[in-house]
Amino acid sequence: MTIKEAQGLVDNWIKTYGVRYFNELTNMAQLTEEVGEVARIIARRYGEQSEKESDKSKDLGDEMADVLWVLICLANQTGIDLEEALKKNLDKKTKRDSTRHHENKKIH
Repeated sequence: MTIKEAQGLVDNWIKTYGVRYFNELTNMAQLTEEVGEVARIIARRYGEQSEKESDKSKDLGDEMADVLWVLICLANQTGIDLEEALKKNLDKKTKRDSTRHHENKKIH
């Protein structure tokens, strides 16, 4: 699915099952919470912290999808076309960083 299609699916779901979007501040708080859940899994599964038994069954993909869901909600309610925004962002990064990473001795 395209990002535009994902935005439409989320919007349809909200209108069908969710009654309405939570306000932008509530969604920002939810986004922060969801990113924290992803961070917890990454820190314990791939970082130096030990993974608690209760964390071992957590699905990283599902938690990342929660982040994407809330980000799409915020984009929808603020009128952002994420597909177009991503294209512009990639173009910006390409122009800005076309040689920077190749020249960075720290990552070679």
